Order: sequence, then C-alpha cells, then structure tokens
Amino acid sequence: MSFNIALSGISAAQKDLNTTANNIANVNTVGFKESRAEFADVYANSIFSNSKTAVGGGVTTTQVAQQFHQGSLAFTSNSLDMAISGGGFFVTSSGVGTQDLSYTRAGAFKVDSDNYMVDAAGNFLQGFPVDDEGNSTSVSLTTTQPIQIPDTAGSPVKTSLVEMQMNLNVGDEALDPASFDPDNSDTYNNSTSVTIYDSLGESHIMTTYFVKPTGGSYTGESNWVAFYAVDGEPVDVTTAGTYSTDTTGDGASDSTATASATNPVDGTAWNGAVIKFNSVGAYVGSDPTTITTEALGTTGAGVLDPGADGTQALEVRFDNPTQYASPFEVTSLSQDGITVGRLTNVGIGSDGLITASYSNGSTVPLARVALVRFANEQGLTQVGNTSWKASLDSGEALAGEANSGTFGSIQSSALEQSNVDLTTELVDLISAQRNFQANSRTLEVNNTLNQTVLQIR
Repeated sequence: MSFNIALSGISAAQKDLNTTANNIANVNTVGFKESRAEFADVYANSIFSNSKTAVGGGVTTTQVAQQFHQGSLAFTSNSLDMAISGGGFFVTSSGVGTQDLSYTRAGAFKVDSDNYMVDAAGNFLQGFPVDDEGNSTSVSLTTTQPIQIPDTAGSPVKTSLVEMQMNLNVGDEALDPASFDPDNSDTYNNSTSVTIYDSLGESHIMTTYFVKPTGGSYTGESNWVAFYAVDGEPVDVTTAGTYSTDTTGDGASDSTATASATNPVDGTAWNGAVIKFNSVGAYVGSDPTTITTEALGTTGAGVLDPGADGTQALEVRFDNPTQYASPFEVTSLSQDGITVGRLTNVGIGSDGLITASYSNGSTVPLARVALVRFANEQGLTQVGNTSWKASLDSGEALAGEANSGTFGSIQSSALEQSNVDLTTELVDLISAQRNFQANSRTLEVNNTLNQTVLQIR
C-alpha cells in the first residue's frame, strides 16, 4: 500500500513538473494560456470501515486546468495583428465553406495567396457579413465567413455629377463673356479643376472658368458666367444660360445677354451657364436651372476615347456658393465617379470592423471580426496551435461583436502575449522538484522497511 502511495506522489510531482515545464516553454507563445495541475487526495472507504483510522491511498491528478486571464499586449507595426482586450475568442475555420471551427486568442494573422486572412497554420479567420454602412447583417456563428481583402475596389464608375461650393469676389473686374479665351487669363476672372472619370476608369480634368460679365450686376442682383472644358477641350452646356444686364448704368436691368463665347476649335458658339446672387451675396439659382453638359463622346465634345461610353454627360450642381467681398476660394469640390482602386491600407476598429482603403479614394467595409465566448472556458478541448474546440464541458459557442456586452474590444497592431508569469513558474518548479524528491525518499524508506522484514529469521 505504501509503495502505491509513494508512486502516486511521484506521478503527481512529475505531472506538476511537466505542466510547469510546458508553461515555461511557451512563455513567448502569442495567445498561450498557462496551465495549472490540480490534485486531490484518494480515500477508499466502505460502510464497515472506520473513517477515523482510515489512511489515504495517495494523490491523483484531477485536472490540468488552463487559466484564461488576460495576457499583456505587445504592439506591432502589422495592421492585421489583433489582440482581444477583455473576454472572447477569435473564430477560425480549417477551410472556406466549412464549419470545422476552432477558437483562439492568438491574433497573428496575415493574407494568403487568395487574399484571405489566415493564421500561421492556414486557418481562416471568420467574420460577420456587413452592409455598405459597416453594420453587421447577422451575428450568428453559422453565417460567419472567411474574411477576404480584395486588392482592387470594384469596377470603374463614370462621373455623372460634379458639385462645387466657392466664393466669387464681388470686387473682381467685369469682363465680356463673348471675348472669353481659356488660353488668355485676362479674359476670365477665376478657374478651378476637378478630376473626373469615364466609363473605363480613365481620368480627365474638368475645368470651370468664371467670368463676371459687364452689365451683369445691378440693383439687387449679380450674375456670373461659367464655361466648362474637359482636358482643355470646350464642352457646351446643353442650353446656354441668359442673364439680365444694365447697359445704361442706371442700376436697373434693361436687356438680356446670352452666356456664350467663341469655340476656339471650330468657331461655333461655346455655351456657358449663368450663376445668380442676390443683394447679400447669397446664391439664388442658375440658368439653366439644371446645368447639364453635352455628351463627351465623338457625337458631342469629342474628348473621350472611342472605347468609352460616348453618351456620358455631366451635371454641374452649385452647393450654395457665395459672392462676398473676399478673394476667390473653392470650399468644396467633388464628383461621383471612381476609377479602379488598388489596396492602400487596411484598418481594424475596436469593434472589429475591417475596412479597406483604395487608391481611388474609396473606403469599403469588408467584414466584422467574429468573437465567441463560452460558459466554461476551462472545459474547452485543446487542439494545439494555441487553439481550442468546443466540448460538452465548455458549452456551446456564443457569438457576438467586439466591444459589446461581455465581449472585449479589439486592438489592431497588437498581440496578446502569453499570460505565463516566469517568476511564479520558477518557484513552482523548485516546489515540484522538492515534492518529487520527498516522494522518492518515501519510496526509498518503504523499500528499506521491506528489506528489513525480509531479513527477519
């Protein structure tokens, strides 16, 4: 009996040593959770035994329990590295379209040859699908998908709308719009340009020229003429604007004029639009009311390549421009077209939302990193690679979004280090060694006693 007791003690001490050694070996393993060997005494009693004099049968290992307290964070320069600050596990799958899920705290992810986010073992990081606004469309574990980061942003979209906001200086010199020549800066007051795109994603420069017409200002109203060009080629407004003029100088309008100049390419009329302001410099409208250019293709302005959509036309919309006694200033200038964009940056928010930025200026929400939690984390089954699988003891995985409820937040460009305290482990190592030596001594004493008994004559 005493031999078995000593052997159980040696076995327990060896288990303790093994557990401590494993903790020390993984002190630099990202996402590793230290283990603790837990033991219990052994008593075998029956209803006829005397419990007051019963001697224990040794020790047994009840569990090697992992400790899931938070490890410290180490910051990196890789935006795909992630650490969970708080509760939760990342979800990974062994393949695209499979539900063979594993759970991990190690957030060292990278992109594979197909642009999927994977760990070092090739497991795919799972995420919740999101809409165009970045809101999760589902937070069910069964709807998670491997997260893929496209290196291009969709198909080109041709420009159809240009919006601008600016201030036109009321003190500028009045000029004759009929004499406008884009190659002569003395014939216009100001200009501004914006990059637009055709249906093939090719960029073009659209320039707007502003002319303060002679006689176009009178009591209560001021008018400006805007001419348009793409890549330096004249582009007509479909209907030339008209404006009232004061030809006599008495402060009242007495005639009308057309916003038109001579096209330097073919000598035809170059139609422009009219922008109107009231007595306090506020925008009151335009003529035509909706400013639309002619088609940019060969049947119109002829500024697009033959392969592009030649019917493309531009609507120009002024967003509350002003006419104050201050220098010309463009405060807003935008257009709705995009070209093919190349991936320039990936960002991950504290709520797990992954967004990709592209060279065409677009930012696209891709997915939201899925997190799960368990009723009993220590019931998880270890499968190696710093990963676990759900078991009956752990309970089912409960999915959710980072930074909500009991789930922790996600820190991008950071990794959770091992939660092993090396100092504590070294002390435990000494304790386990002494325990092993003491049990070995017990076994030695038992052997001596048995030798003594055998030598009795």
